[in-house]
Amino acid sequence: MIEICRNESGVKVKGHAGFAEMGEDIVCAGVSALVQTLISSIEELTDDRIEYVIEPGWVDIKHGNLSESAHLLIDSFFIGVQMIADEYPYNVSIDQG
Repeated sequence: MIEICRNESGVKVKGHAGFAEMGEDIVCAGVSALVQTLISSIEELTDDRIEYVIEPGWVDIKHGNLSESAHLLIDSFFIGVQMIADEYPYNVSIDQG
């Protein structure tokens, strides 16, 4: 299961969906695309600074005080992953603190 957690200092994504074999898992692919889009969007569309680590089965995004634009991007990310979690509740769980 992919676990997505939001707290005041960042966003963490850990685990594997287990929906299909590696390389064929549409749930993992969907979450991965949203995570990578979130990171790139914050970096390219805002002046906010974030730190992040991306490893297989693990993403840790850390931030300080964010602009309204960055918060909007994070909210948009959570709308997307919630849609995936709604369709695949046994593969994705979300904790927004």
